[in-house]
Amino acid sequence: MVSSKAARNSHGQDSSYFLGWQEYEKNPYHPTNNPSGIIQMGLAENQLSFDQIESWLESNPDVLGLKHDGASVFRELALFQDYHGLPTFKNVIVINFLVKQKENSYYIFISAPSTSHIAFLTSSLHMQALAEFMAELRENKVQFDPSNIVLTAGATSANEILMFCLADPGDAFLVPTPYYPGFDRDLKWRTGAEIVPIHCSSSNNFKITKSALEEACKRAQKKKLRVKGVLVTNPTNPLGTTLTRHELEILVDFICAKRIHLISDEIYSGTCFGIPEFISIAEVIGGSIDDVEDQVHIVYSLSKDLGLPGFRIGAIYSSNKAVISAATKMSSFGLISSQTQYLLAMLLSDKHFTASYISENKRRIKIRHDQLVEGLADVGIPCLESNAGLFCWVDMRHLLDKNTFTGEMELWKKIVYDVGLNVSPGSSCHCTEPGWFRVCFANMSTETLDVAMQRLASFVESGGQGEGSKGSRGLKRLMYWVRQLSLADDRTER
Repeated sequence: MVSSKAARNSHGQDSSYFLGWQEYEKNPYHPTNNPSGIIQMGLAENQLSFDQIESWLESNPDVLGLKHDGASVFRELALFQDYHGLPTFKNVIVINFLVKQKENSYYIFISAPSTSHIAFLTSSLHMQALAEFMAELRENKVQFDPSNIVLTAGATSANEILMFCLADPGDAFLVPTPYYPGFDRDLKWRTGAEIVPIHCSSSNNFKITKSALEEACKRAQKKKLRVKGVLVTNPTNPLGTTLTRHELEILVDFICAKRIHLISDEIYSGTCFGIPEFISIAEVIGGSIDDVEDQVHIVYSLSKDLGLPGFRIGAIYSSNKAVISAATKMSSFGLISSQTQYLLAMLLSDKHFTASYISENKRRIKIRHDQLVEGLADVGIPCLESNAGLFCWVDMRHLLDKNTFTGEMELWKKIVYDVGLNVSPGSSCHCTEPGWFRVCFANMSTETLDVAMQRLASFVESGGQGEGSKGSRGLKRLMYWVRQLSLADDRTER
């Protein structure tokens, strides 16, 4: 027997988002070993710029050897580090994050400390430099306190820690739809918090409006849920767009009026490759006439920008001292290893590498994005216009047999089994309109993306029927999932 918490059925593992992954893992595509396998297009990983990091590591062998200027730092790194994180790494990770907020500022960095300071550095000098640097990036309109950073084991941990800090079990956060399916796990499963969707529509390209916020708040009140805040992703997942200044100002006005919190998950902030440029919530609250800094919290990670999800590097930035204090204590359950912090501190403090990487990575993302969009357009499938992220929000409504979520699940089944592509259906992202799909493009080679487009073209040209050879093998086991997911969609308030 396990505890009720362990048995709680709110992990979201039975979502089509995760079920598609399971099918891929049973039959993964390989160009030579398994050319008829399923291509993974449901994973938002950035594999486009590994060669840049590998090249840097080859040029800096001391880092992997746990050396600095030829001297070993193994003993310092092997000793226990408290949960505040290495000052060296905290300084450079935040600088890297904030440098990306403004174009033409990529060359502004501070240096890593000497070997003797690796483990025991007094960080006051670095903190002062960082505070001044952050203010400079915002034209001194806002001030930043570098002590307001908590390192976490990825953005997943950061978001969950903020839920523990800001919400009691049964409290609710408002989240715009469509949203990242993992939030059902990250925000709810262990914390006991609830998500109330802010319904956004394709009629205005899924933008956040004041009326949508108010309507979501009223629905929460009818359910007798206490609303503690709003959580947004910016750039957005799964839309691949950046929030406009107008949307951000609407959010700030809303949380100010309701006296609630705002979490801005900015994990994709370094992927913005087009116009309009990314605007961080930090920039908006810095110019606000209302004192809302204690109500706004930023989540960041290196998983998407540097393509390092396996390193588990995340961060919370907040001006709320109570939140920082509690989050710091909670981070002790998911610390980042000292050698990981050391490696990335050295990497991010190399201003020439970072400037080159950011520019080249954005260029590669745009090329791959355009390859997907043009390939889909060639077969008559449009996408929401996007300027960031590692995916596109694809409109397949015209391919539905029925304009329902049951029809969407039937189309998804064909795409997974007949076409051999794992994509994420909009219903898994709580979209209110059937027929939208999130399709990722940065976790595969150009050649694999070409194969995916060829398969999809054949599917569309055949009238959406597919070849049927692979579908027959998985049809029976998937039909049960489709029925269950369709019933769940019908029960979900939209």
